[in-house]
Amino acid sequence: MKEHFNSVIRRIPKWALYMVAALYPAWLLYNGLTGGLGIDPVKAMEHALGKVGLQLIVLGLIITPLRSLTGVSLLPLRRVIGVVAFFYILLHFVVWLVLDVQILAQIWADILKRPYVTVGMAGLLMLLPLAATSNNRSVRKLGPRWRKLHKLTYPAALLGVIHYLMQSRGFQYEPLLYVVVVFGLVAWRFVPRRRAGSRVG
Repeated sequence: MKEHFNSVIRRIPKWALYMVAALYPAWLLYNGLTGGLGIDPVKAMEHALGKVGLQLIVLGLIITPLRSLTGVSLLPLRRVIGVVAFFYILLHFVVWLVLDVQILAQIWADILKRPYVTVGMAGLLMLLPLAATSNNRSVRKLGPRWRKLHKLTYPAALLGVIHYLMQSRGFQYEPLLYVVVVFGLVAWRFVPRRRAGSRVG
């Protein structure tokens, strides 16, 4: 069963996934223009894009443990998931920049004075080199350094969930759940390596 599933995953055309991914921001824009996003469509669009982008980053981190634990492999989709996650988070930033704050001086002040904005910007900056090298040419050119560079996904994900938690108002379970999941995935990624090293030593 899982072999059939993995075979189907490998045959999915990547261009089709990118086209489907482009529909979500278009749907949000349409709903924002037609009143479907409530009384503050800009904030609703900004939060929706950031949240789905974060969910995709978490999904990308889940791929490796999922394969190890179940044999189900979403590896052929990992690059698409990462690029779309960056695209959504970049749009999240653009909506905040262009439609929400708008005033350049206020944007810079927010980045410097509001910790959740500072954390979010740091996470976005970490994603920039990952998006820029998410192509076959960069993989060939960077060689082993490509994998080391793309470990930035882990701190970027941590900053993303902290940003989400910090900007949430009041006590909410959902941001805390994201924090627990991402910290758990980071621990899963690094703790086994330490255990293996201790056995060798």
